Amino acid sequence: MVPDAEWVRIRRGLRFGQIFEGTVVKVPRPGVIGIFVDIGLTVGGFVDAALLPDRSEDWPAEGTVGEFEIWCADSRQQIRLKPADSRYLRGDFADYVERFRPGWPSDVGRPVRDPGPQPGAMPDRR
Repeated sequence: MVPDAEWVRIRRGLRFGQIFEGTVVKVPRPGVIGIFVDIGLTVGGFVDAALLPDRSEDWPAEGTVGEFEIWCADSRQQIRLKPADSRYLRGDFADYVERFRPGWPSDVGRPVRDPGPQPGAMPDRR
């Protein structure tokens, strides 16, 4: 983890849809969790399984270098990504976006902002 001030500084420079070249560094439970991606920042990148193909055999393997777009970033110190390469996206990605993130096209290029505490989330007691 980085200090909160560093996370805020990093977030200020991020835009939805911004593309990073990254390397898949870990696929902890293929088909279940998602993949961790090093995009060259002090905070990690992560692609959720919900954005990846149904068959884990079609996921990018550890060591794969590719382009990844910023999909979201919440209060966790992690940048949520989506693969820029359609081979690594779920087959019904357009339908998925329409159902779960219909504002996505208009978000592209906008600053990544912290949405604040999530409803029902436990307060941070550090």
